[in-house]
Amino acid sequence: MKKYAMETAVGIFVAIGLLCVGYLTVKLGNIGILEGDQYRVLAKFSSVSGLRAGSTVQMYGIEVGRVDKLGMDAEAQQAQVEMLIRKDIRIYEDALAAIKTEGLIGDKYVSIDPGGIGEPLKPGGSIIQTQAAVDVGDLISKYAFGDVKKEEPEKK
Repeated sequence: MKKYAMETAVGIFVAIGLLCVGYLTVKLGNIGILEGDQYRVLAKFSSVSGLRAGSTVQMYGIEVGRVDKLGMDAEAQQAQVEMLIRKDIRIYEDALAAIKTEGLIGDKYVSIDPGGIGEPLKPGGSIIQTQAAVDVGDLISKYAFGDVKKEEPEKK
């Protein structure tokens, strides 16, 4: 009898451990099993350099969603970003989406200014006003090689 009790206890312990590993995998991997509590929003940028699927979407510095897909709109000749936003977050027609960098050389993320004029965006709606990321490498190379123009003060 003791042998079966020990095997049962080990089996329960292993099952609980596997459930915990599965839960951590879903949470840390940012995998949405049920995406019913989110809605899709689109934005088009001239460049999405450094942005990737899974990057965060922030509003006022708080994470409100994730980048789901990156693609190209051949007709408009722009990069298209599909984002999944929490259902409790409202984004309006006059919203602004910008690609920003965490720190000096950190990961890219999408920052949204939700606006407030007009109707809230419907699921599948598009943010019209966008701002591409500033390329720090280009700025450094312009400064290093003297392409940055200095404005001279006006002489009176």
